[in-house]
Amino acid sequence: SEKLMKVLAKKGCVRDLDNYVPEKARKVFVSAHEVSPTWHIRMQGAFQEFTDNAVSKTVNLQEDSTVEDVEKLYLLAYELGCKGVTIYRYGSRPSQVLYRGHEKRRTLVPREREKITKGMTEKVKIGCGNLYITVNSDEEGICEVFTALGRAGGCPSQSEATSRLISLGLRSGIDIGEIIEQLRGIRCMSSIRSRQAEVLSCPDAIARAIERYLEYYGDHAPEEKANNTFCPDCGTRMEMEGGCRVCRSCGFSHCGP
Repeated sequence: SEKLMKVLAKKGCVRDLDNYVPEKARKVFVSAHEVSPTWHIRMQGAFQEFTDNAVSKTVNLQEDSTVEDVEKLYLLAYELGCKGVTIYRYGSRPSQVLYRGHEKRRTLVPREREKITKGMTEKVKIGCGNLYITVNSDEEGICEVFTALGRAGGCPSQSEATSRLISLGLRSGIDIGEIIEQLRGIRCMSSIRSRQAEVLSCPDAIARAIERYLEYYGDHAPEEKANNTFCPDCGTRMEMEGGCRVCRSCGFSHCGP
């Protein structure tokens, strides 16, 4: 019924809905969060016993689960002959696939800025003169964007505000592609009228700068890429051996600087 659907959406399970669902049905329709982690593993083991290929299943852990709890589950999976285990601790990420009913979603919190970041600065001609765009990375990838305008003027407050919001989004785990999509193509009359402008606006320039950074460095800082050369054939990180860079994945090698 419509009423049962609304109650179920709010509660997230039928266990306590004795006024709406018969006891027999409540025992059968159990949600993933109501099953203990141990029995998640045992169910996977039961299927794995009669399956040649690996059986995949997610073990749902409570928010207060410990490292020791995870250790016990992996050892149990090994004892039961499971070929692989996937676990997810509730609330360990800002957003997740499965929630319990209508509980409040967690807000995104940006990670702290590292004291030292590495990146590159690009000079771009806009309608108001020159815009200097700095894209920086930390150990987890691109983490911030800075902008500075040349002497010609422009809209420094708007550029700074845009850069601050982009940096917050990057350190909060928002997809970089989504940020670029929102900024790319924004038009400014000063840039459109200018013959020297290389971009459509300051936001468009920032989006293009981030794209170029990703094309050249990926999520690595410039120095990290220089120190860890990647294979031109398959993209795997190469290793030094006898003065040559060797790819363990496809066999490509290169000797010299």
